[in-house]
Amino acid sequence: MKVLVLCALAVVTAASSGFQSDSPPVSEVNVAQKQHDVNFLLFKVYEVLRDEHLKHLAETFDPEASSSHYTDDGHAAHALMKELKDGRLLEQKHWFSLFNTRQREEALLLYEVLEHSADWNTFAGNAAYFRNHMNEGEFVYALYTAVIHSHLTEHVVLPPLYEVTPHLFTNSEVIEQAYHAKMTQTRSKFRSDFTGSKRNPEQHVAYFGEDIGMNTHHVTWHMEFPFWWQDSVEGHHLDRKGENFFWVHHQLTVRFDAERLSNHLPPVEELHWKKTIKEGFAPHASYKYGGAFPSRPDNTDFDDVDGVAHVRDMVIIESRIRDAIAHGFITARDGSIIDIRDKDGIDILGDVIESSMYSPNSEYYGALHNTAHVMLGRQGDPHGKYDLPPGVLEHFETATRDPAFFRLHKYMDNIFREHKDSLTPYTKEELQFPGVKIDNLATSGLLETYFEDFEYSLLNAVDDTVEIDDVEISTIVPRLNHHDFTFNIDVINEHEEDVLATVRIFAWPVKDSNGVEFSFTDGRWNAIEMDKFWVKLHPRENHIVRRSRDSSVTVHDVPSFQYLMDRTEDALTDHTELDLHDFESALGLPNRFLLPKGNSKGLEFTLVAILTNGEADAAVENLHTNTKFNHYGYRGVYPDNQPHGYPLDRRVDDERIFTRLPNFKQVNVKVFNRS
Repeated sequence: MKVLVLCALAVVTAASSGFQSDSPPVSEVNVAQKQHDVNFLLFKVYEVLRDEHLKHLAETFDPEASSSHYTDDGHAAHALMKELKDGRLLEQKHWFSLFNTRQREEALLLYEVLEHSADWNTFAGNAAYFRNHMNEGEFVYALYTAVIHSHLTEHVVLPPLYEVTPHLFTNSEVIEQAYHAKMTQTRSKFRSDFTGSKRNPEQHVAYFGEDIGMNTHHVTWHMEFPFWWQDSVEGHHLDRKGENFFWVHHQLTVRFDAERLSNHLPPVEELHWKKTIKEGFAPHASYKYGGAFPSRPDNTDFDDVDGVAHVRDMVIIESRIRDAIAHGFITARDGSIIDIRDKDGIDILGDVIESSMYSPNSEYYGALHNTAHVMLGRQGDPHGKYDLPPGVLEHFETATRDPAFFRLHKYMDNIFREHKDSLTPYTKEELQFPGVKIDNLATSGLLETYFEDFEYSLLNAVDDTVEIDDVEISTIVPRLNHHDFTFNIDVINEHEEDVLATVRIFAWPVKDSNGVEFSFTDGRWNAIEMDKFWVKLHPRENHIVRRSRDSSVTVHDVPSFQYLMDRTEDALTDHTELDLHDFESALGLPNRFLLPKGNSKGLEFTLVAILTNGEADAAVENLHTNTKFNHYGYRGVYPDNQPHGYPLDRRVDDERIFTRLPNFKQVNVKVFNRS
């Protein structure tokens, strides 16, 4: 059976000799200077460096000069330099895809060099040097993941990818207009439209999959929890990575269905290997170098993809995974049995389905998710007859643009549900929180969404030269937002002392697209997680007010490239602290997507809140005051001991076990859209 298992190889090379550097120690390099360096390393990434210090580093830095400046004795630096000297690295001005095994290995060599840099001067020197010598796409990926994971870059904020590599986020027609504006030195703003036309029903929900904040959320998650991560190489474990993979894509799927319902469309149908892909897709986007993203015609039957997998292989892999779920165990590569009929089983299953390097047996269970992305992305040219570049599904930045992405993930989500529904439902004793009662649950004001215009820069989209001044070029895109609101929860604490509680808030549509009311167990599977946070309950009455903008499942908009550069230069000039703490993580949905669109008449949702024992739930201390941890954790640490989606993650055979709990409350609310 021929299947491309998309996992990465470890970097193992020889050590090197050293020299003594006169660079200042890392403690003397403040956050503002690091932010400055990262800004200019990514600014006009296809052009020459525009910062004199970094330009000097790029010309004079020797990555192999001293092994003492690395935590791996310079092994990764030697390996990458050998590839460079031997002329084996991908050329510049060429497309890059993480799903291309060789290209990924090259990018990860640079990531390892940066990750193992022992001080900032070594990190910045390597980044500047290899920016001049490596493919731009590989460089951007390596630098982004290194900044996310390196201890040296704590508090550094990455600029929005849609302003660093605009081609991956912007329609080709607008990019062409931007080039014309640059050539004529005309300050310009261009309006971007979503792909397709009103003749295509999927156009009604394009605002969701093509939203640049959604694209950023998806690619950021895959950088925070990359499938190639190996604990033995990276030095630490990514907590509950497989379960996170399940949950983030489950939430994307149920949110997409809620958007479809808001637009009078049925839920997305799951994709299957032996069924026709009904919806085609024309990306209307191009690589900066490498041509246009391939299209897929309507009514395409899955074909084998040369060098990747046969369709029958995907069917076999799926059957092996479903068989493991039915039996309740995974067979490890050494033949041992791993039980998955417990709360940790979803984590193992997520590693298997993705498949990441954490998979206990990728040789047998394959890489369903990763291979499926390539299979689906190549259906426009499965045999390489036209030598087309990778499709949008072969980039995490662009994957959600294609509606088939959500069909693919509905397919995998249904496999995950088979596992979750095989687990024993929670009992009353497991769900109750003795002495804690929710008296009332409500929201303040009207839950209302609207569309607004958002502007972002295309300065980095066009070719440039230092001899010609920049001219402001930007594009304006419509995007969904909502008015601020609050969750208001009245709670009675019958204890005589303070009690730590976890507040969990969910919402699901009251009815499906046919007007049939969801059962409790089907509703909870379609539940959108609205928020989760920790509070200290004082004895007797407590009134909890939680602002929508503070939801732990969402993040603020990433500030513009220009904003980051201006704030950084101000801090360096004025010798003040650079405070960008609100933007340190892009790991979460845009806050403006917290509410589904709804409709003009008000789409009805069941809103539920449940309070659980915060002391038992907390995986780290002081969660009621700690602002580091959002819903997805912080630098690989997940703050909640309970499973994602708890306590709605298991089937509910009798809804009364929930509705009669004092610590549970549900009400119906309506979401209006006034666009």
